[in-house]
Amino acid sequence: MRILVLHGPNLNLLGTREPGVYGTTTLQGINQSLMALASELSLELRILQTNSEGAMVDAIQGAMADCQGILINPAAYTHTSVAIRDAIAAVALPAVEVHLSNVHAREPFRSHSYIAPVALGQICGFGAESYLLGLRALAQRLGK
Repeated sequence: MRILVLHGPNLNLLGTREPGVYGTTTLQGINQSLMALASELSLELRILQTNSEGAMVDAIQGAMADCQGILINPAAYTHTSVAIRDAIAAVALPAVEVHLSNVHAREPFRSHSYIAPVALGQICGFGAESYLLGLRALAQRLGK
């Protein structure tokens, strides 16, 4: 069973980008933790980080061919991208939205997610652990 893990814009800067908000764990560290958990859960991951909205849409559409679910941190696109929302709805794969910070405790515009209505759920505020919680939830929903 394969899961698409999709990291949105600026997440390539984790570890140095606003550590008070996003922590000091790098994206590589998050990916390593995800790979270790995926191995425990007998899952395969396809991992992509992009700063491009179009590349995110392409990856979501491409997941239809060989993935059974999507773990996504759309980052800033959470609050702006109808295109990503529509792609998730169109592929009809179970998706879990994750965020490092508690988006509901930050600026008011961050409380709105275009993704949440088409996702199984949203996990936020637990730092890098949000990804692991999201992968576990997705695996459980997929019967793993």
